[in-house]
Amino acid sequence: MKKLAVLLLAACTAFSLVGCGSKELKDQYVTISEYKGVEIEKEDVTEVTDTDVDTEINSRLEAAATSTEVKDRAVQSGDTATIDYVGKKDGQEFEGGSATDYPLEIGSGTFIDGFEDGIIGHKTGETFDLNLTFPENYGNADLAGKPVVFTVTVKSIQQKNVPELNDEFVKENSEKSKTVDEYKKEVKEELEKKDKENFEASMKEKAWAEVMDNTEVTKYPEDKVDEMKEQYRSQYEQMASYYGVEFSEFLTQYMNMEEEEFEKQLDEAAKNSVKQELAADLIAKEMKLTPTDKEYEKIFEDYASQYGFTDVDAMKEQIGEDQLKEMAVQDKVLDWVFDNAKQVEAKEDDSDKDSGNDSKDEGKTDSSSDSSK
Repeated sequence: MKKLAVLLLAACTAFSLVGCGSKELKDQYVTISEYKGVEIEKEDVTEVTDTDVDTEINSRLEAAATSTEVKDRAVQSGDTATIDYVGKKDGQEFEGGSATDYPLEIGSGTFIDGFEDGIIGHKTGETFDLNLTFPENYGNADLAGKPVVFTVTVKSIQQKNVPELNDEFVKENSEKSKTVDEYKKEVKEELEKKDKENFEASMKEKAWAEVMDNTEVTKYPEDKVDEMKEQYRSQYEQMASYYGVEFSEFLTQYMNMEEEEFEKQLDEAAKNSVKQELAADLIAKEMKLTPTDKEYEKIFEDYASQYGFTDVDAMKEQIGEDQLKEMAVQDKVLDWVFDNAKQVEAKEDDSDKDSGNDSKDEGKTDSSSDSSK
């Protein structure tokens, strides 16, 4: 289910975001006024700094950390304490305030202020009370701003052991590098590649958004809209099942909406997706972008690898070949639109200039005013 949701979300996201030099395209469903040479604001790829590299490496060291049980000392910040706790307000247990064998990382900020700090200094086997107060803005009105008592028992203490960044760690965790310096260069290259991919994805979305702005729907193929609505509804129903609640309860509790509002948004989302499918299919047909059978298989192999399927057949069975082909067409059109887009410098609005001058003048006035205080 998770693989399916990720794959569908990727396709939906790319085409829910979203010219000069192109003729109008039109069929019975949509009219596209411009699609080739659309203008998008020029941007630069973010530079990867040494700090970025250090942050990424530290994250990897944390991910490679091991833990060992300690019995000869009290809980410290950074430990994971397995605890039982019971929360009471006015002497009565309140809903959601108790748990057994809960693994709590001290310093994670998971619990309200004072809870994790209150565990520090206690040893395995100790039971104690924490007199705390819920924040005024706490989500549960019955508890917001109220004093409570948590009775906590420490059952075990796990110490986190973060590996040191040295040549030995590098050899065990890299197929390319053997030294720390080589590893830092490797990580920097990986971050630069990732940033470039994210940058290009963002720019493609902007180019496609321009095409969508230039696309008008004459009428919707109702069968496609109904099919898309059913796909989306099925995903949300699976989420409700995952949380173990009825669908109506899932909507109110986790999405903060009634079913009528959900159906309205579902219809809008489905029509938006269908609009983009229709536009992509029309451009693909006009520019001869529809993949060949051989190209489809190569694209499917990339999809399977990217989204964690064991092989293409398993992906086809779960997603459906027709939908995979539609995704492939959309991706190819998105690439083409971006490749043919014009990146232009940001236009400075006259009102911004005036506003900027006003700001400077105001700043001088404020500055002199502050000095006199």
